[in-house]
Amino acid sequence: MMRSIGLAGRSGLALKTALCRNFATATRLPPRYEKLYAKFDEVQRVLGPDRRLTLAEKILYSHLDNPEESLLTNTNNGRDIRGRANLKLKPDRVNMQDASAQMALLQFMSCNLPQTAIPASIHCDHLIVGEKGADADLSSGIQTNQEVFDFLESAAKKYGIDFWPPGAGIIHQTVLENYAEPGMMMLGTDSHSPNAGGLCTITIGVGGADAVEALVGAPWELKAPSILGVRLTGKLNDWVSPKDLILHLAGLLTVRGGTGYIVEYFGPGVETLSATGMSTICNMGAEIGATTSIFPYTEASSRYLRATRRQQASEDSDKFWKFTADEGSEYDQVIEINLSELEPHINGPFTPDLSTPLSKFKETVLQEQWPEKLSAGLIGSCTNSSYQDMTRVESLLKEAEKAGLKPAADFYITPGSEQIRATLERDGTLQSFTNAGGIVLSNACGPCIGQWRRQDQVPKGTTNAILTSYNRNFRGRNDGNLETMNFLASPEIVTAMAFAGSTTFNPLTDSIKTPDGKEFRFPPPSGLEGPEKPYEEGRDDFKVQSQPPNPDVKVAISPSSERLALLEPFDPFPTADLSGLRVLVKVTGKCTTDTISAAGPWLKYKGHLPNISANTLNTAVNAATGEVNVAYDLDGSKHTIPELAQLWKTRGQEWLVVAEHNYGEGSAREHAALQPRYLGARVIVCKSFARIHETNLKKQGVIPLTLAEESDYDKIAAGDEVATVGLYDMLKNGGQGEVSLRVTKKDNGEVIDIPVRHAVSKDQAGFILAGSALNLLSTGTAQ
Repeated sequence: MMRSIGLAGRSGLALKTALCRNFATATRLPPRYEKLYAKFDEVQRVLGPDRRLTLAEKILYSHLDNPEESLLTNTNNGRDIRGRANLKLKPDRVNMQDASAQMALLQFMSCNLPQTAIPASIHCDHLIVGEKGADADLSSGIQTNQEVFDFLESAAKKYGIDFWPPGAGIIHQTVLENYAEPGMMMLGTDSHSPNAGGLCTITIGVGGADAVEALVGAPWELKAPSILGVRLTGKLNDWVSPKDLILHLAGLLTVRGGTGYIVEYFGPGVETLSATGMSTICNMGAEIGATTSIFPYTEASSRYLRATRRQQASEDSDKFWKFTADEGSEYDQVIEINLSELEPHINGPFTPDLSTPLSKFKETVLQEQWPEKLSAGLIGSCTNSSYQDMTRVESLLKEAEKAGLKPAADFYITPGSEQIRATLERDGTLQSFTNAGGIVLSNACGPCIGQWRRQDQVPKGTTNAILTSYNRNFRGRNDGNLETMNFLASPEIVTAMAFAGSTTFNPLTDSIKTPDGKEFRFPPPSGLEGPEKPYEEGRDDFKVQSQPPNPDVKVAISPSSERLALLEPFDPFPTADLSGLRVLVKVTGKCTTDTISAAGPWLKYKGHLPNISANTLNTAVNAATGEVNVAYDLDGSKHTIPELAQLWKTRGQEWLVVAEHNYGEGSAREHAALQPRYLGARVIVCKSFARIHETNLKKQGVIPLTLAEESDYDKIAAGDEVATVGLYDMLKNGGQGEVSLRVTKKDNGEVIDIPVRHAVSKDQAGFILAGSALNLLSTGTAQ
């Protein structure tokens, strides 16, 4: 009996019959479920019918290429899978945003295949600058980036990939509305791809090389995650939103607390959340370093499928779906959150895990001497632009309008998709935004990813505060100003504080003086989970272009382009240990993917590796001097970090970087691995890595090593000479073996041996020896 799978909407004899047979033999199953349940039968045969699994494990393991090989290798005969097994997975589809798709497609083209092995999509969302408003910004963005959009569209036509043009919406919102269905496994070339976990999918953010691995049909490898359970009880109060749950959880776990975990939500509180609210929570799981996050399929999930015109998917899921966590299945860690006791939170500045309850935020602002004046409030983005989010904000705007109030700070709204925008326009919500003086931006990432041309003329270097409903708030991320403090909050809290123009305002307790001298206090926000009628599809020119592959299409790349350049393969690993490396720079503090490869204006070079490499580590802090973007050559001459890296590349001097914790935190930006590799990096040594970036480094032939003793960080300095010991043998032995570094001090010639750890699998060792994953994939030798 398949105890581990529940069936919705069935009872009596039909239910008994269904539970006493394998799903693989059931009749009239939709093809997607037929395939999923057949693979799960294999998983049960391997692990035994009494093995209790969580929801995430069921979906993940049901996408294994070979369950027996993945689940029984190096796992104590399947008893110790989590954290030990190297899962070789076959995802259902790949979704790519335009900035990362450029490099992913350039790599895929090197494989000389006529089409992708699985369905895929391209979403033009990252390259539109938010400034004046939707129409003007979109027109300017298309004109500026026409060459890149032409390249992406032509590649989509050639290889049979869905193409969502600029203006169609942000990748995560579009995927949720059109592709996500319960039980799917998807890869997305963006760290916030787990947004789709709100519809009970396993969706994982990856770099371009990982995406290409799946696109060519090769199994995609993942170290089996541990499972962190979050049990929800109660129900959110009036001013509290799903955003507050994940802001609170980020404060509990920190930006590293979810590393190596899938976060699985369960408990009676789950049933009180909307599908889009669950997606908001999964989206920001990236901010705790989680592999992905997932919610079970609920009645709200079914309602969302119907509202987005996917009636058949809703009916199929209601009738045939429910993978649920087995009774007695174990989580590696459980956190309990009573939604009824949760209050609004504000996180920041400069890190998404610095979490402060709203009731204590004024006190914290004054204590930390953060700016009391609020420069701007920005709502929307892929994280918080749902119908529910926007109608709750609308309720606040209407009350403020009655009182004669306008926002005291600049107020920007970013719809997540054309479907959302068109529906909000139909239902009058957009008019409420414009009536309030808000600027409605294009259906694109805009300020969230650094594509923001501010209108308030705040000089660079000036300390100022903004509030956003975005998901990430690293220093300098939104406007290029390292002193802009971005505080993350729900759209409702951002909006209310924008009217006050103050970071010390608490809309639950404080009032605002109206033009006629009265005191106005916001009532609690209220909104609708979804529209009363199905979502509008919007403008025809924003609809997806789907077509079969056409080998006659020529991919548009100009030989003289400054934006796009075909890739040259990296050299294979030498037939010996590395020697003569030099430490280019020793970094202190946060070193995120934004630090290593900034976005904003640099996004225009995402398809041109030599050009974008000029920003490598250009906001990193030199540990020896405290200077930003400064490195010193062996003769003592001063350079920017990318200038010195380029100088050493010209000399043939290979190098490494030494850093602290969570190196590569943030996005799935594979350029943060490609650029150092292009400039001559062979090794990154740090105290710990972020998951996606560690994988990206290995895929590009850069070896990520962690210090066995964190105190050894203090023993290495810029300019020191480094040789590896045991690295070549470890790679030749498929990731088995110990590695250390032999450091010769630049100043006095002292030699120090420093033990390091690695997490290189057999397949990854092959990638590194070949020079990169692409070098293997392009020859068809990757397994």
